[in-house]
Amino acid sequence: MERGPPISPPAVRLGVRVIDWSKLPDLAAFALLTLAFFSVARFGRTSSSSVWLAGWLTIVLHFAIFLFVEAPGTVGAVSAILGTSALVWAGILFMWAAVPYRDHASSRWMVAALFLGNTFYIVAASLASAGSRLLQLAAVLIGALPLAVALGSARRLHHPLRWALSVLYCLLSVVLLTVQNRSALGQNLAINAVLFTVYFGCCLHFLYVYRRATTGALITVLGFFAWANVFTVAPLMDIFWPSVHLENEVWNLPKYVVALGMILILLEDQIEHNKFLALHDELTGLPNRRLFEDRLTSALERARRTAAQTALLVIDLDRFKQVNDSHGHHVGDELLKHVGELFVKKLRRTDTVARTGGDEFSVVLEEPVSRADALRVARILTEPLEAPIQLGAHVVHIGASVGIALFPEDASDAETLCIAADLRMYANKREARCHEESNTAHRPLVVPFQAAETATGLQ
Repeated sequence: MERGPPISPPAVRLGVRVIDWSKLPDLAAFALLTLAFFSVARFGRTSSSSVWLAGWLTIVLHFAIFLFVEAPGTVGAVSAILGTSALVWAGILFMWAAVPYRDHASSRWMVAALFLGNTFYIVAASLASAGSRLLQLAAVLIGALPLAVALGSARRLHHPLRWALSVLYCLLSVVLLTVQNRSALGQNLAINAVLFTVYFGCCLHFLYVYRRATTGALITVLGFFAWANVFTVAPLMDIFWPSVHLENEVWNLPKYVVALGMILILLEDQIEHNKFLALHDELTGLPNRRLFEDRLTSALERARRTAAQTALLVIDLDRFKQVNDSHGHHVGDELLKHVGELFVKKLRRTDTVARTGGDEFSVVLEEPVSRADALRVARILTEPLEAPIQLGAHVVHIGASVGIALFPEDASDAETLCIAADLRMYANKREARCHEESNTAHRPLVVPFQAAETATGLQ
């Protein structure tokens, strides 16, 4: 709902309708702004940006409906209800986009409760008279519905944002019951209180989720705070300074600030994503060869300073080509992601695991480490790969060949260490193939790890 008393805009009567042309510049501006937002979002679309886009389309709908808010009779009344509801719906969408637990089932119930409670109250406040039971019921439900969802899902989801939103709407319910029956101005104040709560909720959600010192996050949070307070400052000005008039464009400024902040957030996220892809494998999210080489060099420098040892493990998956040929590349991709996740879970945070080739992974083990430690870690990483692996509807049988090299025992620099580990890995792979070919009656999934150690002279 726009601020302040009705303005007398230039109007054109079309039959029984009156078009408020003063809203047309805002409609055009936000339509273009939404198009710009879509242009930025489509290069790095996320689930949040898609919900943001839906919110801005709803804002455009709000201005489109408000073109007819000055129409007489039913058209004007329905336009006021739908236009105000659209403004509320946009805020709920922005709020939901910032929910970190959005995929949780109760989150969808909460959104439904917010849509239902807020819309029902706006309809009731627009149609019912002050003091009516319908208005009282709507004021109670607007706080009770979110609280019921929060209490009903408390065992499965306990998050501070969920409780903050529930408390906020309970306070709103109390405010509505207090002010909505106070003369004709009371219902107008009540609807402004609803709009304030929605956009203050957006401010809280974005402040919680985007806790980072970036321009986009700061502008968006401040924009939502200003947007929320439009619905407190404007009514106060109408009450205490009725002679002061500000154009609607002034009250719409926070919307532009929020849109700018969201676009900056998208650009910041895209820049960070590009930086991530420059140093990480896009499929598995593991460090790529470039970052691996940097971390290996740093690990060797630390080992030199402390006279410690560093181990390098090169792990190559067996039968990976057969998996791609038999089940398709999408299954091969799932296999690589599964293996990457497995390795990350098995290793310490101080160790580095990277995808350094198509089906090759490299692991850097820093101090304290010995050859026996490296062999033990190699067993831990490869033993799960000897069993059949379930990938959706597919079951794959692979194995792994490992090459181990220690600094400074096997090599004195990173390049030589990688060569030593590669040579031992290929020797293990050849040994495994020979073992399979010589045992046609019973072909094991992978050569026993003990045999591979012996073949490469690591014992």
